[in-house]
Amino acid sequence: MPAAIPDRDARLAEGAMLLVDKPKGWTSFDVVNKIRGLLHVRRVGHAGTLDPMATGLLIVCTGRKTREIDQFVGLDKEYEAELLLGGRTASFDAETPVEDQRSIEGITEERVCEVFAQFVGLQQQIPPMWSAVKVKGKPLYAYARKGIEVERKPRDVNIASIVLTGIDLPRVSFTVTCSKGTYVRALVNDIGLSLGCGAYLTALRRTRIGTFVLGDAQTIDQLSLACRDAGGGQ
Repeated sequence: MPAAIPDRDARLAEGAMLLVDKPKGWTSFDVVNKIRGLLHVRRVGHAGTLDPMATGLLIVCTGRKTREIDQFVGLDKEYEAELLLGGRTASFDAETPVEDQRSIEGITEERVCEVFAQFVGLQQQIPPMWSAVKVKGKPLYAYARKGIEVERKPRDVNIASIVLTGIDLPRVSFTVTCSKGTYVRALVNDIGLSLGCGAYLTALRRTRIGTFVLGDAQTIDQLSLACRDAGGGQ
């Protein structure tokens, strides 16, 4: 069952851990701000950023529960994703224009399966320039917007599993389970490089964080309605 919205006194005293289904086009900070306004609490934080283009499970903590955020950040995560072969973008997803279009002639389903299998396991991944990773106190995307390329250190990540769920070239859909800090769009870019034709992420939905699943999350509209019924929001 979806997590209940506590009554006003309880949420102010103890806070809450909420499972939210982030809508497309919203930043994770947008969700935090919305919940801050709905619950009239100042201390609100989330456990793991989702890109604006992405949707799905976001863990949000309020009040004293924000002290527990770190225990959620390190949990493994599961995503449903789709990529498009034959091109690359600066952001590794559809948020920026295609810069390098290539033919997918000669790319077969068998080859796609072979390359995907190569990316299962422990590996190092370089964070995208279009990301919130900070260098000298500034997020990488701030440099990227100015056309500045910054050297990034590779990170250790673990791709526990990749399950191909659909191949309709040039589109490929898959489910991936991965460790904290993994960028699925960077994974997609690396897969495209290995195939030699390029690839970029076109859809991403987070379906699980540890044992918490998207089916138990509430949409922003559901949270708003619950707060209104409880007298906690407008």
